[in-house]
Amino acid sequence: QVQLVESGGGLVQPGGSLRLSCTASGFRLDYYTIGWFRQAPGKEREFIAHISWSGGMTEYGDSVEGRFTISRNNAENTLYLQINALKPVDTAVYYCAACSICRPTNASEYDYWGQGTLVTVSS
Repeated sequence: QVQLVESGGGLVQPGGSLRLSCTASGFRLDYYTIGWFRQAPGKEREFIAHISWSGGMTEYGDSVEGRFTISRNNAENTLYLQINALKPVDTAVYYCAACSICRPTNASEYDYWGQGTLVTVSS
């Protein structure tokens, strides 16, 4: 069964940090571009970051550039998102997704999605 499972979300104070993980089962992430997206209540799903299959290329959304870092460990079949300097506007459900051939910033072109992990930034 093909599955992506996110973890690491939670409640954090403004300025804090979290590390999100996304573990794949039923397929190998090595051959996929992987992305992180988020969706806040009442808003559309927003592109956060993506990383190429080799890890050699990354791209970030404007709202998180410089604060978020995407990485992957193909041996562990896992994707990570280090999020720093969190702000209340970062509150959202964070999703990882994988695509074999896609425009990485386009959510509709991803093949597999996780169930999401909630990040709440509040004092």
